[in-house]
Parts: sequence; C-alpha cells; structure tokens
Amino acid sequence: MAIRDKSYYSEDDIKIARFAKALGHPVRIAILRHLASLETCRFTEISNEFHLANSTISQHLAELKKAGLIQGSIDPPKLQYCINFENWVLLRKHFKDFAQINIVKYEKDKEIVFR
Repeated sequence: MAIRDKSYYSEDDIKIARFAKALGHPVRIAILRHLASLETCRFTEISNEFHLANSTISQHLAELKKAGLIQGSIDPPKLQYCINFENWVLLRKHFKDFAQINIVKYEKDKEIVFR
C-alpha cells in the first residue's frame, strides 16, 4: 500500500524531493550553473544564452523558482533572477546527507555494507 499522506514524510525528505524534481531537466541544471556564476541575470540574457523559446525558458525558471532554488525580481521592464543562497545551502546539505546513507548490498550469500 502506498503512503499518500505527506505528513508521513519528514520535512527534509519533502525538500529533497522538491529540489530533485527541479533538477530533473538538464536545461534547469545549466540555468543554475549559469546563474551561480553571476550576481544577477536578466531574463533576456538567460534566453539568449540557451537559444530556447522564451516560453520554454519561462517554464524552467518557474520550476526552479517554485522549488526555491532561484529568486526573481521585477524591475519593469526587466526580470532579474539569481540563486537563492539560503536554499542552495540547504540543497547541498540535504543532498550530501542523503548520499551518505549506509546501504546494504548482497553478493553471493554475503552482505556488504557501504558506509
């Protein structure tokens, strides 16, 4: 039976899943890499960098913003984006902790624990 009640999951697990979903497309990862190298970046600069339709870029930025990995400001007529530093620190912590979970692997009747 699947557990559908989100209250069953820890807040950290929900954050990890939200971050992982946002990182689930190579364009979003490329956008994050690009933004990480800049203090702020205008929408048009991002669009020009990736040579994709503005609507496609907007959708990717919306997913990153929804996950809290980037933040945007509107200074008409400019839309500017930057990395959300606080959540970036959380992402790094959560992914590091998650990757360090001990796992058990069985090979031909012997148990191997990876730590």
